[in-house]
Amino acid sequence: MQPMLFQAEENYIKIIFKIESGSGGEASTNAIEEAAQTKAASVSDMLRKLSQKGLINYVKYQGVTLTEEGRREALAIIRKHRLWEVFLVNKLGYKWDEIHDIAEQLEHIQSTDLIERLDAFLEYPQFDPHGDPIPNARGEFAQKKQVFLSEMEPGKKGTVAGVKDSSTVFLQYLDKIGVAIGSPFEVLDKIEYDQSVELRVEGRKMFISRDVAQNLYSIE
Repeated sequence: MQPMLFQAEENYIKIIFKIESGSGGEASTNAIEEAAQTKAASVSDMLRKLSQKGLINYVKYQGVTLTEEGRREALAIIRKHRLWEVFLVNKLGYKWDEIHDIAEQLEHIQSTDLIERLDAFLEYPQFDPHGDPIPNARGEFAQKKQVFLSEMEPGKKGTVAGVKDSSTVFLQYLDKIGVAIGSPFEVLDKIEYDQSVELRVEGRKMFISRDVAQNLYSIE
């Protein structure tokens, strides 16, 4: 039986999972250090602990990968985080830019029964308020092919399905211009000079920068 993990250990497992998922390969210690915002010695000490618990494959000065058990733990943490985000928005009326830090605290609750009841209470959502897929109890994600607005040609239509950048400032910006998950849109033009994009969103015309277009996606 896997021993109970401390909060800091869970945070590292989640960091490693996200780096692995983004790179498609190993997580470098430098990347982990940057994401954890701590010193190299602290990272090395934590990696040794996680390795001893059988959660990661770690050789000093080489990349880090999660073991099968480590991946299961990471998916369980991510599942809890995203379910709590759905609860906070749908049931408690929080805005999507207010929920991340609260969900960071709630994701460390250990009761499996509570999370299963929460999932059922929310009617088994597949995506969180930012459009990220929620793993089910078996660690399986709903499959979807993301197409970023920056890659779409004029004349193409879609619905905003998620954000790559879920920072508070970006979400607040989207609220300000009236773009949300579920907003239907049409790409009207792409400006060659700066790669900004002209859109029609729910009947309104607007321009968004290349950076914004690279952080919004639709699903094919």
